[in-house]
Amino acid sequence: MTVATTRLDLLRWQFDLTWALFELHLEELTSEMLRWEPARVCWNVRIDEDRQWTADWDEAELDPIPVPTIGWLTWHIGWWWSVALDHAQDKRLRERVEIVWPGDLDGVLAWLRDLRLDWLEILTSYADGDLDAPSSYPWGEGSENTVAHTVAWLNAELMKNAAEIGQLRLQCSAS
Repeated sequence: MTVATTRLDLLRWQFDLTWALFELHLEELTSEMLRWEPARVCWNVRIDEDRQWTADWDEAELDPIPVPTIGWLTWHIGWWWSVALDHAQDKRLRERVEIVWPGDLDGVLAWLRDLRLDWLEILTSYADGDLDAPSSYPWGEGSENTVAHTVAWLNAELMKNAAEIGQLRLQCSAS
């Protein structure tokens, strides 16, 4: 086994573990939980003037920082994961406003699970590839990071968002 295969196997194992833990929460979500607001100041998903679901966003550092809803967090996952896939496939990177939230529980679950399948295809394509190749996503041009860094970042970002969703799900259930 080569060093690159060993690293890829480890990254894939970490991804699969994170996804399995995330599925525990996804399986328990309800439609009501998606837009439940746990605090006075929240970021949520809302229907815009074009009748599309969009996520609250502000470029400024807000004080207090809005608490995201589960719906907002699922949009956030869809945003960064869609753009990671764009980058991995050498496509034009979509802008944040181009990522539309599906609007209902079935759509959200299908979207996230499809993103997972698309990412698994990317990981499989790296099996014979070079994890040491340069990668600017999500750090930007000029980064000295590699494809391995991007894969590890994606695992960490998914783990963080899964934990946030899990915690909100538990709070919503207990309230």
